[in-house]
Amino acid sequence: MKLVVRVKLLPTPLQTSALGATLHACNQAATWAAGVAFEENARRPLELRKHTYAEIRERWGLGAQAAQHAIKKTCDAYTTVKANLRNGRYGRPGAKRHARASGKPVVFRPQAAQPYDDRMLSWQHQARTVSIWTTAGRLKGVAFTGQAEQLAVLAGHRQGESDLVCQGGKWFLIATCEIAEAAPNSHPAGFLGVDLGIVNIAATSDGERHCGRRINRKREQDRKLRSKLQKKQTKSARRRAKKYAGKEARRNKDINHKISKRIVAEAERTGRGIALETLTGIRERARLRKPQRTTLHSWPFAQLGAFIAYKAKRAGVPVVYVDPAYTSQECSQCRHIERGNRPSQAVFSCRVCGFVEHADHNASHNIAHRGWYVWVCGAQSTALELTLIA
Repeated sequence: MKLVVRVKLLPTPLQTSALGATLHACNQAATWAAGVAFEENARRPLELRKHTYAEIRERWGLGAQAAQHAIKKTCDAYTTVKANLRNGRYGRPGAKRHARASGKPVVFRPQAAQPYDDRMLSWQHQARTVSIWTTAGRLKGVAFTGQAEQLAVLAGHRQGESDLVCQGGKWFLIATCEIAEAAPNSHPAGFLGVDLGIVNIAATSDGERHCGRRINRKREQDRKLRSKLQKKQTKSARRRAKKYAGKEARRNKDINHKISKRIVAEAERTGRGIALETLTGIRERARLRKPQRTTLHSWPFAQLGAFIAYKAKRAGVPVVYVDPAYTSQECSQCRHIERGNRPSQAVFSCRVCGFVEHADHNASHNIAHRGWYVWVCGAQSTALELTLIA
């Protein structure tokens, strides 16, 4: 499986200037190549190389490998635009967004990421430095740092290209690592059900709720500040809103990483699998009041599900997806389904057997039960297919 490791560079002022000039030159060259590709309708690397390679090297002083990567980056960008147009990401043909996307060449930001291969970049893991090509010559001894676990993964599993990127005045290298998957647990001792919600981001069938008042208060503050800045409609307000949106996204991502890590660790420790709701259409399925809709749309549930899936795959923990229909109205004891079983958001009280529990935990028990049923049915169908083949 592929993992992406991001390490922070610690360049000196002179090295920073060289890196900035290199990134600017590479993206200028890529933007010019994108214009040529649009005019000549040359969207493949070999075709575009014939029109642009020599001039890129002469005008911007890029090395052979850097020029090749600038051309390939341009072609990849057009491939992405074509796929987005085909999938309706820019609306229907004739729409303004569709016309803007298809009617002009691609433009790269001055600080957009630039790929580096092993000819342009070498790692010295013991010294924690890199040697990197720039338009001012080869920079040696550029220090980098990161978490010990990430650096160990980088040293042992890095493969392929690395991307140089500048974000907020800080320099990073983003490297791709190929890690062997753990042997999957083919005989789980049950399933840990995970219910995703609004008040509690995730609740497990073990009785643990991942959220809390502090996070919810912060989410409410983010929503109010976002609304306030949107109403001002000034240049400084838009700039501040953009900066704050990045900070909010990073905080949410960090919380999702922590939640997924704890869930996968608990499932691995107890020898169980993980049962998740099918996330497709979660926002369309929920019928909520207006304040709750804002809270629902402000959390990246798909990101949380993806984090759980890849961490579980790395740990060898099986993950199954179940139909979420009526999990919040079904009694986990007698299986009676009734809308009246939910007298309030947090309370579940069965009208048949009298079972009372926190609503999110009751739903997570139902998800765990359905997960085990899906797993057993899948194992039985696989055994039946093997019998028929034999």
